[in-house]
Amino acid sequence: MNNQSLYPEARFWKRKGESILCELCPHACILHEGQSGLCGSRIHEAGKLRSTVYGYPSALQSDPIEKKPLFHFLPGTRTFSIGTQGCNLSCKFCQNWHLSAQHGREHEYVSPKELVLAAKNNRCKSIAFTYNEPIIFAEYALDIIDLAEQEKIPCIFVTNGYVSELARETVFSGLRAVNIDLKAFSDTIYRHYTGGSLRPVLDTILWCVNKGIHTEITTLLIPGVNDDDLSLEKSTQWIVKNCGEDTPLHLTAFHPDYMMTDHPGTSRQSLERARKIATASGLRYVYVGNYPGFDNNTYCPQCGEIVIERKGYQVTLHKEHQHSLPIIRRLP
Repeated sequence: MNNQSLYPEARFWKRKGESILCELCPHACILHEGQSGLCGSRIHEAGKLRSTVYGYPSALQSDPIEKKPLFHFLPGTRTFSIGTQGCNLSCKFCQNWHLSAQHGREHEYVSPKELVLAAKNNRCKSIAFTYNEPIIFAEYALDIIDLAEQEKIPCIFVTNGYVSELARETVFSGLRAVNIDLKAFSDTIYRHYTGGSLRPVLDTILWCVNKGIHTEITTLLIPGVNDDDLSLEKSTQWIVKNCGEDTPLHLTAFHPDYMMTDHPGTSRQSLERARKIATASGLRYVYVGNYPGFDNNTYCPQCGEIVIERKGYQVTLHKEHQHSLPIIRRLP
């Protein structure tokens, strides 16, 4: 692994007079020479847009795929996880702010080829772009995806889904699975708490579903922000109508952090209520995360038998189950 001194050129931009328009995400940042975008990872330098995080992962780790969380894609396998620094949203409630809100380049350079080799050496069945927002290191991810495809290693985004229509086709087309954060079913909440907007996220979810990419959705339940009954009903009914009743939904507990350290955490009662609302809306697979003691087994909707048994990250697949469940993506 070698040190790299120059920022490589980014993709998804065009000139706008003497400035540059970044076309990667809906923020559409207009940058003068020397300026960085809101994500902190793309800079106008010497007349070009450049990526300041290409090749510099801040986190590399072999994880259970269930940790992403992905419960219906290659269950019981490990995924090689990679993240850099930065994010194109500024969530006040970020649970991983030490990566998403930090910027720097003090890490060691890792080429796409070295990363794919590391995934193979760790016997991982997939590569997950996660920890911070993978959209902001799209160029790095795309080069890794190309090499991983040659090795028949599927790639995954754990993402906020905040990408432009222009870039989405390229950035997401090589993915086999995604877990997309649906932070709230309200544009007002998105704008106030994340600095983004709802519509592009819904469009990304729909695009992935329509393209046949395995899609799971996560909502972090924040007391008094996005956990009221009406919002949850609207959100889960939208998922059923537009994505299908077999779409896995992960309801995760908020813990006070970042800019909301004085905000109460999510209670068991709130998680139980949200799960009931989601199942009443028609979703068949609703899981609860970041809170111990919940039953997160996958049950057959036809006979009620356990298809996938989970105890923490210990997973048992009941392959002898008599009914075919096409929503469970197993290894060939």
